Amino acid sequence: MKPLDLRSLPVQLILGSIGLVVLTAAAAGVPAIWLLYNQLDHQAWDQVEQGRRAATALYATRQRELVSLATLTAQRPTLRELLDQAEPAPLEIYLQTLREGADLDLIAVCAGPQMVVAQTNGSISLEACVDDFPEGVYLDASRQPPELWLLASHPVFDSPAERPETVIVGIALDQEFAVNMREQTGLDHTLLADDRPTATSLPGGPKARRDARLAPNGSNPGVRLLLNNTPYYAAVIHLADRSPDLPLEAEVALPVDEIVVTQRRLAWVLGSSILLVALVGSVLGVLLARHLGQPLARLTRAAATFSQGDLSRPVDIDTRVREIALVGSALETARIDLNLTLNDLQREKAWTDHLLAAIVEGIVTLDRQGKIIFFSSGAERITGWSQDEAVGRSCDDIFSSEEPNPFSSLITPPGRRYKITVILRDNRQAVLAVTSATVQPPEGSEARLVLVFRDVSEAEAVHRLMGHFLANIAHEFRTPLTALAASTELLLDQAPDLSRAELQELIGSLHLGVLGLQTLIDNLLEGASIETGRFRVYTRPVVLKSIVAEAGRVMQPLLNKYQQRLNIQLPPETLWVQADPRRTTQVLINLLSNAGKYGPDNAAIDVGAVVEGDWVRVTVADRGPGIPAAYRHDLFRQFIHPSENSSEAQYGAGLGLSVVKAIVEAQGGQVGVEDRPGGGAVFWVTIPLERNI
Repeated sequence: MKPLDLRSLPVQLILGSIGLVVLTAAAAGVPAIWLLYNQLDHQAWDQVEQGRRAATALYATRQRELVSLATLTAQRPTLRELLDQAEPAPLEIYLQTLREGADLDLIAVCAGPQMVVAQTNGSISLEACVDDFPEGVYLDASRQPPELWLLASHPVFDSPAERPETVIVGIALDQEFAVNMREQTGLDHTLLADDRPTATSLPGGPKARRDARLAPNGSNPGVRLLLNNTPYYAAVIHLADRSPDLPLEAEVALPVDEIVVTQRRLAWVLGSSILLVALVGSVLGVLLARHLGQPLARLTRAAATFSQGDLSRPVDIDTRVREIALVGSALETARIDLNLTLNDLQREKAWTDHLLAAIVEGIVTLDRQGKIIFFSSGAERITGWSQDEAVGRSCDDIFSSEEPNPFSSLITPPGRRYKITVILRDNRQAVLAVTSATVQPPEGSEARLVLVFRDVSEAEAVHRLMGHFLANIAHEFRTPLTALAASTELLLDQAPDLSRAELQELIGSLHLGVLGLQTLIDNLLEGASIETGRFRVYTRPVVLKSIVAEAGRVMQPLLNKYQQRLNIQLPPETLWVQADPRRTTQVLINLLSNAGKYGPDNAAIDVGAVVEGDWVRVTVADRGPGIPAAYRHDLFRQFIHPSENSSEAQYGAGLGLSVVKAIVEAQGGQVGVEDRPGGGAVFWVTIPLERNI
């Protein structure tokens, strides 16, 4: 046998082809193995991370539900009544009914620290009954084994100060909870207290999880478990709790035995393919070298396109070499997955931006120096500052205040709601309800504090106005009721001894009191119907003189009391108007009542009417102090009084003129006020004429 001539062209071509094929196959196969290994591994960890996020969201959702249930339970009047009765049996039955209806494991009522008034069949230790109990996970170490609870609390409505009562609601974080979390997230769920499992959905229960071998996962935020020779990828969720020294955690775990088997099979297939290509390369030689070069060049170009961020071009490798085809398929799969992930991230970002723009409340993010680094659309609408103007400036510049302390010093610890009075860009003073929260920023970000606020100026004004309104209503009711009570008492005690004139005077006083109450109640009812949108007028042809006469008849006793005269001057012809008779009479009664109230005694009140085109202008003129110009703009609004300088105007419901405006405008007319020559005021309304009669 001739020795092998290494310098011969066929031998060198064969050896070179073999070497080239082997090197090419290795160059193509090793990256493919690495890519697929990492792809599968990353997909598994991504699934674990998604499960962790889903579990975190479920915990947060359940916590919010518990807070809402605690608030609703604490504000129930029945609970307050049962607590006042101090009978445990009915209270426990009531709590048990609430617990079953709300799908809770526990409802308890505490009266101060270390005192449970009542609780359902689920129970916790007395340590849960503390002042200002924070919502979160609670470890009941008094149980063996220890139990974990997800709790929320709220003060009981109208709780006595000397013995504050609190409602605590919760669900047990037990084995059933862990199994339920696995069904919702698709991953096994384990609850840990001080790194010891208390409940788990893993096969074998907490003991098997405790005996499982753990291994860190390098730079990834998770661990690897080996349970009954089954590998798992796991991630930990840190649960908010009231004992930071004792860590309470939840763990989600994904079995990866199929991934490991797939990786081994893939490695075996790719290795076998490389060997096969090497053997075939010894026969095919240069032909295979030429065919291998072209697809590899295309793979190189595809990889370069990936590195430049272009994921729109598909990886299309037309080759019969299996290894290169697998690499191309893997690259195409990676391109599709990366493109989908990138599109999802872009959609989520767009949705987040849209959500922030749609939120009515203002959202501001501050760095450590108190400078604004984010300013939402809601903040722009409330403050009048644009995002470009606000970003980069101190929060004290944007939220200026007349108080000596700057805005930044008024920010309370996170989790509390407080009110701050600030001056907006248009120099308008506003009351802002502000809540704050600290955030853990990503690496490279300077965000440290997030403020969420809304303008509650109108609500504050309404609260003050409502208090003033209730005080006035009480005064308005008390005055006629006192007169009625006094007159009635005299009639009861001295009726046989009173003369006819004295009886007539007492009956007249009773009539005036009833008239005043009837007018006030009519205005209150009309004001309520206006506010609720149920206010209606029913117009028909009616003689104006009859409306004026009826109003004068009703008001005559009150005018007689103050020795005031009513002068009525109407056109001689009969005027038919299109109006609601009852409501239009109420308009004149309100105007005459104000004229009598603010006009002097022994004075005349003039009622007149003038035809102006298709309208009749009806006027009521008095000789009172008149209406200051500053109050005329808001005079016909609810709860507004004609004058702050008149002692007689300090009380009143403030509804009469608003009702007048609503009735007149509903009939198509207008209302206004003018100064009267010689002193006093002239109130006028317009009523449409009826021309078809």
